[in-house]
Amino acid sequence: MNYQIFIDGEEGTTGLQIQTRIRNRSELSLIQLGDKDRKSPSARKEALLASDVAILCLPDDAAIEAITLLKGNVVRLIDASTAHRTSADWVYGFPELDSAQSQAISDSSLVSNPGCYSTGAIALLRPLVSTGIISNDHPITINAISGYSGGGKSLISRMEDDKTDGAISSQFFGYGFGLEHKHVPEIMTHSGLKLRPLFVPSVGRFHQGMIVQIPLYLSHLPLKPSVDDISKVLTNYYSDKKFVSVANDIEINQRLDLLDPEELNGTNHMRLFVFGDKRSDHAVLCAQLDNLGKGASGQAVQNLNLMLKLPEDTGL
Repeated sequence: MNYQIFIDGEEGTTGLQIQTRIRNRSELSLIQLGDKDRKSPSARKEALLASDVAILCLPDDAAIEAITLLKGNVVRLIDASTAHRTSADWVYGFPELDSAQSQAISDSSLVSNPGCYSTGAIALLRPLVSTGIISNDHPITINAISGYSGGGKSLISRMEDDKTDGAISSQFFGYGFGLEHKHVPEIMTHSGLKLRPLFVPSVGRFHQGMIVQIPLYLSHLPLKPSVDDISKVLTNYYSDKKFVSVANDIEINQRLDLLDPEELNGTNHMRLFVFGDKRSDHAVLCAQLDNLGKGASGQAVQNLNLMLKLPEDTGL
């Protein structure tokens, strides 16, 4: 069977990455619009209605507008924007969220693709909150660094072209100090946290890749877990997952001095680490992923596979 796929916003960073991952698959055909039709509501509506699954790679307002174009017509959608990630009417597109999530995605017509930082944070927090290792009102700090591609075409231009207005020459910068980052509600909703976490994002001078870090005082957690306790919970939670793995002792020891945010680039994999001195009260949980892979387009393709009842790793 051949499936018709339309990427609304195919010229954006995520849209281009999705195209790369699916363009040579024989069971998929891309519906593509010419330059003059990409902003035409009627042409976009026609493409949306002709698709078996449409993927919205648009800013929030434009994604909402795309849905209004359908006027009640049922079209299966994956929305890569922030617009519907906390909506009860949409299934959250992190297949590893729990044991039922892959099936929920497979059965759904409306799937919200997660944010990149959110994917790492939720992967670390959800198992620990759901098992009571971390209480849902525990103060959590999330520190993260991403490649600059996460900021889209505008930031890419500012980092790569010194003639661009607002060009950035720094090797590293923090941002989001208004503390209202758009991923925070999503992290809270899908991790189970009730107390708003303190989220501190940053960007490095590398194109793609990501590390999300959560430091913990173990003796301040309800069950006073050890480093091994936390590692076992995470390992058991993801034991049957193809794209999320938990580092073993050998992998952890190899990365005590350098955890490379670019190590998983080009893949749909995410690796979780539990660092900590077993004699101390401290632990640092880390998620390592490609912000354009498992953090965006790779995850969208994984969700697409599930919605089409194909093996979730097809083309990945």
